[in-house]
Amino acid sequence: MSNILISGGAGYVGTELTDFLLSKGHEVVVLDRCFFGQDPVKDFLPDKNFKLIKDDIRYFDKTVLKGVDAVIDMAGISNDPSCDIDPNATESINYKGCLRMATLAKEMGVKRYISTSSCSVYGKGSTSELTETSPTNPVSLYAKTKSAVEANVGLLGDDEFCVTLLRNATVYGLSRRMRFDLAVNMMVLYAYNNRRIFITGQGQQWRPMVHVSDVAHAFEIVLEAPVAKVNGEIFNVGSNQQNYKILQIANCIRDVIPFTSLEIVPDDPDRRSYNVCFDKISNILGFKAEKSLKDGIVEIYNALEKGIISESIRTNTLGYYQYLLDAHKALNEVLYNGKVF
Repeated sequence: MSNILISGGAGYVGTELTDFLLSKGHEVVVLDRCFFGQDPVKDFLPDKNFKLIKDDIRYFDKTVLKGVDAVIDMAGISNDPSCDIDPNATESINYKGCLRMATLAKEMGVKRYISTSSCSVYGKGSTSELTETSPTNPVSLYAKTKSAVEANVGLLGDDEFCVTLLRNATVYGLSRRMRFDLAVNMMVLYAYNNRRIFITGQGQQWRPMVHVSDVAHAFEIVLEAPVAKVNGEIFNVGSNQQNYKILQIANCIRDVIPFTSLEIVPDDPDRRSYNVCFDKISNILGFKAEKSLKDGIVEIYNALEKGIISESIRTNTLGYYQYLLDAHKALNEVLYNGKVF
């Protein structure tokens, strides 16, 4: 049993990883601002092996890292549009905050550190199968901060501080902190509500996909792997079988959701396109994605049909961040001596 701290552990991937690690008998500390409330982690609160610390990676007291065996850093502003709302805040959280977490983890004697990156660092890929040694070409602020974290956090690794960088494919599937701003999830929701799917850029952009539960499994595999296999390494997390063009994803959704039509929207193609090779994590660590794209589409569709999940302001990351900023501005305009009334 290990004591594992997950920054951003109340998020889309973090909640599923927390559940997975608790089921394996680990002690889990989640450090999270809880922008989206505590509901995503409420089921974990009675567990004696779980602890929630509501804090910010930019400001937390380093003593919370005392006795921690491994840190999985997932904190950050998610997705490209959300990062563009306030570029300074994005740099402060996604880059400086993550670098601070890694630096303090090493200082406090943490033995293992896993940094969460993204296949979006490949941007508009120059080859048909991008490997961990392929040149990166980030085109969004989100991807650029991930690339900067990779370059600098990687330098902290040594024989006493095992650093591993995981570049996740685009994630889909059900989560306790459901997100409908991710490609597959968003397209399923729109098809469910409207029986239509809009395809931009002719749908020819490549995207690697991976189910959220498979991402959680990949992180656990890295945690349990011999240090010699993962120290200083970068792994793409996903499956060669799940490199899809956006149009292919849309067709798969149409096959699952009855009476759904596709509409090609004439606009400029999305500049991001990357077909990624996942041989390394499979060959070295034995990772294999268990869930297929169709599995994820079906589970989301069924959950919508049964009312288990539904769209809300908190399921759209960009919309909710903007709501918080607008609410903060409105409150500042009316507060008097710290009170509304």
